[in-house]
Amino acid sequence: MVPKIVFSDVDGTLLDSRHRILPGTIYAIHELQKKGIPFVIISARSPSGVRPILQENHFACPVICYSGALILDEDGKVLYSDGFSPETAGELIRFIEDRQFDCTWNLYSMDNWIVKDISDERVRREEEIVHARAAAGSVSSLSPDAKVGKLLCMCNPGKILEIEQSVRDAFPAMSIARSSDTLLEIMQEGITKRTGVLTLCRLWNIPVESTLAFGDHYNDLEMLETVAQPFLMGNAPRELKDRFAFVTAGNDDEGIYKALAGMGIIAPLD
Repeated sequence: MVPKIVFSDVDGTLLDSRHRILPGTIYAIHELQKKGIPFVIISARSPSGVRPILQENHFACPVICYSGALILDEDGKVLYSDGFSPETAGELIRFIEDRQFDCTWNLYSMDNWIVKDISDERVRREEEIVHARAAAGSVSSLSPDAKVGKLLCMCNPGKILEIEQSVRDAFPAMSIARSSDTLLEIMQEGITKRTGVLTLCRLWNIPVESTLAFGDHYNDLEMLETVAQPFLMGNAPRELKDRFAFVTAGNDDEGIYKALAGMGIIAPLD
């Protein structure tokens, strides 16, 4: 199958373990674009968390942020936007703080990244990874009509499952997914990477039967189950590897390039 569009997760997929795009992957992106096949970044990150990747690697592409809540074209124009209200965000934050969970919350709305404690080492570490800066604040920092793309909980890895279950029980209508062993993403009801894929395909009149995607973690699961040709990265959890027939090399071993070249979608490097 030659796809009409290719979607890729960022952390653990597009980026290696040192948060870089490897040369073969850059080559693969350029080859797809030369063929007129859109390469689309789909991530739980904010626009400001994706923009440095594009700038540092000298390419442009459409971006789906907040796991499907915000879609931008390659020029940064908003194609689609959804999210929950600041009021709901306040309820979530009060619940998290009242339960004294071993985590720190992060509030995202468009390009705003708001945290309670700017000095928290988990926030500092995330700033270094995404090359963006958080601002100290609260829900009141947002306008009443703002759309919240996501609430991110940076958790103790030993507590994330407990925190996830508690939030699911208290807020059953929210869309909740783990994007790593420490990160818990909370989005508007119905928002997943699956809906991000389907929304962009609908906007661009691309059949789902012509889609391909790469992912590596639990928040990629619905996307991978939706596209016609899913590729799971070799660094994915064993539980997910058991669910997919196509497992490519890991993110430190040019998994994206090897899958696309192996299928004959792009020419192999000399």
